[in-house]
Amino acid sequence: MRTYNEKVSIYHGMVSTIAVNLASNFFPIFAISILGASNYQVGLISSLPPLIALIMTIPAAIMLNRLEQQKKTVAMSVLWARIMFLLLAGVLFISSSYQAWAFLIIVALMNVPGTISNIGWQTLISGMIKEERRGAFFSDRNRLLTIVGMITTLIIGIIMKNQTNNSVAYQFLFVLAFLFGLFEVFFLMRHKEKVQSKTNTHEKNSSMDWTIFKDNGYKWFLFTALCFNFSWQMAWGLFNIYHVKYAHATILWISIFSVANQLAQIFTFPLWKRWAEQKSNTLMLVWVAVGMAVAPFMTVMSTNLVYLTFVQMTSGFFVSGTTLLLFNLLLDKSPQEKRTYCITSYNVLLSFIAFIAPQIGIWLLEVTGIQKSMDIISVLRFISAIVFFLMYVKFIKKSKPVLHRS
Repeated sequence: MRTYNEKVSIYHGMVSTIAVNLASNFFPIFAISILGASNYQVGLISSLPPLIALIMTIPAAIMLNRLEQQKKTVAMSVLWARIMFLLLAGVLFISSSYQAWAFLIIVALMNVPGTISNIGWQTLISGMIKEERRGAFFSDRNRLLTIVGMITTLIIGIIMKNQTNNSVAYQFLFVLAFLFGLFEVFFLMRHKEKVQSKTNTHEKNSSMDWTIFKDNGYKWFLFTALCFNFSWQMAWGLFNIYHVKYAHATILWISIFSVANQLAQIFTFPLWKRWAEQKSNTLMLVWVAVGMAVAPFMTVMSTNLVYLTFVQMTSGFFVSGTTLLLFNLLLDKSPQEKRTYCITSYNVLLSFIAFIAPQIGIWLLEVTGIQKSMDIISVLRFISAIVFFLMYVKFIKKSKPVLHRS
């Protein structure tokens, strides 16, 4: 039986998913088809959000940590982020030579309140859901939100299948996303929040513990995970460019790609979980990296949209393993008493990688062309699989005795 806050949280998550899917999924195709964005600018669509997150994470955490109640701050941050959708709709009223850059500036600014709301929501909901309920609740919630996201994306694709080059259609999407953002604010304010005590303020604001970088297991994890993420995220902008400029995918096909990828993730999460329990997170990440290495190579083999849908579905199978296993391995390799510092350090470094990697991918595209750049990224992803395997060989003997004693 779900509690009141659990029900409200699911409603909030649904409207939030709809708002984001109405707009963010179509940023690249809008930038390319309507604004005439360059390859470099398309790369910035992927790079700017993690850069802003990198800059804003620590200030946002400090600010939120000082509040006794966070609900209003989170709700207002969401409101400001969704107001930016209206500004995106207004980009077309600017001189055409500045439209793409105005779009990118708004996308970047959107992530200032977005970072505050993301961090605040995580803290807010963790205090509302009992620890023994979190696993089941978030599992159910994530599954429902993924289904809502897929349905929304598919419906948009079907309705707008012939509107790929219609600028008014994108303006309609952005305005509709803003309206659903208002529902987000409404449901956030419906949560019942308890006043948080400030007795642990000193502990929460304590300085960084740099000794985490002396832990051999954590250092190996950082090196391997960041290598993998670098090769993974290099291709983000290139996939968008290939789908729109080379394969001439419409809004409908972009929607179908997204749905195929998400469907594969939903059905394969349990498989990766079971395999990791039977073998190990590290060993399974070897196979994940190998699978991810195939995606760029397979993508540029054809511009057939049905074929590319199959590639996206195959990629979703390995993306589910990536998201699940990397987080599990982070927890495995982070000393329990210093886990907060380990997670924070990893996320900060990951944001830096997420900013720089797509830009290097775009540079590679400009220098070598789409075919060679995708092939190079496939090779780099395969090398990251080798690095995971070296980590597995190094630590498997050490981990077995620990498991035996427990």
